[in-house]
Amino acid sequence: MVYNQQQTNEAQPAKKHILAALVENKPGVLNRVASLFRRRNFNVDSLTVGRTHKPHISRMTITIDATRGDANRIKANLEKLINVIDVANVSNEPHVSRDLALVKVRSDDADSRNELTEVCERYPARIVDIGPKVAIVEITAQEDIVEAFIQAVAPIGIVELVRTGVVAMGRGVRILDSDYEPVLPTAASKNGSALHIV
Repeated sequence: MVYNQQQTNEAQPAKKHILAALVENKPGVLNRVASLFRRRNFNVDSLTVGRTHKPHISRMTITIDATRGDANRIKANLEKLINVIDVANVSNEPHVSRDLALVKVRSDDADSRNELTEVCERYPARIVDIGPKVAIVEITAQEDIVEAFIQAVAPIGIVELVRTGVVAMGRGVRILDSDYEPVLPTAASKNGSALHIV
């Protein structure tokens, strides 16, 4: 298989930095982070956000081009934001990273369908929907493998493309987690005891 040549990212020089940030799961946090990037003129390749196993914490994965941004400077600026709990430069350690893409490709004749099937067999890709004119292919792999797949199907005819952006996690016991618990606002009752507002 073609994609097996580049399975491990530790042996290759890092061309991109991947930062993982734990943030409070509150409205406006993404806007604050995006405003930081705009104010500091940081160029971001991808930014993904999702909830963690703790409902009050979300995790952001930020990918930046190593030639266009200093990861340590971005990390330091992120750590200054009030809603940011912790930040780690995942690209400095062994890690697993994945990018998901849905690619709508022309498949209006037997030749294009056969060629698409052959390309999918060489990559970790699968056809998830097929119609008389187009097919939708899903691929989940490292970013460079997704890029290679997109280049391979381009001659067939890409009609539409959507990508999630990179998510990453440290290998083994390299865990980015927090014991952070949100502070519940309190109000004094009539008898002077504290009431938690939920």
